[in-house]
Amino acid sequence: MLRKRLLEILQDSDRYTPAQLATMLGVTEEEVKATLKELEDSGVIIKYHAVIDWEKSGEEIVTALIEVKVTPQREVGFDDVARRIYLFPEVRSVFLISGDYDLSVVIEGKSMREVAFFVAEKLATIEHVQSTATHFVLKKYKQNGVIIGEPEQNHRLEVSP
Repeated sequence: MLRKRLLEILQDSDRYTPAQLATMLGVTEEEVKATLKELEDSGVIIKYHAVIDWEKSGEEIVTALIEVKVTPQREVGFDDVARRIYLFPEVRSVFLISGDYDLSVVIEGKSMREVAFFVAEKLATIEHVQSTATHFVLKKYKQNGVIIGEPEQNHRLEVSP
């Protein structure tokens, strides 16, 4: 139960200290530290990261969703092609999906030209890739459970004098 509750809190924000987490969960700080170490060592917690609104940062980032049709390979299915794709540094996510295409690839680049170059020169040339369909992200509304672009609401009650 502690593991699940801890994971739920960390999924929302990873900025709490072990002492704060212990207070929130009603356990000792040592229990939190031990559980975090167990979750990290076992690979349940893979990484801690921030969700960034690149528009506000002033950096130009182009995001594209690329659907990829792949010929599955004997004994490994789609895994080998997916591995070759996710090793490119511009690739942010790779998912095996159902439907007309087999893989969904999310990439980020500095320009549409850079994304087009990635698709034409790197992705489409991988053996067993049959076809691709590229969709550029025009605006992000929500990412990783976080609403993008809206000012944070103050949920505290106003104190009047």
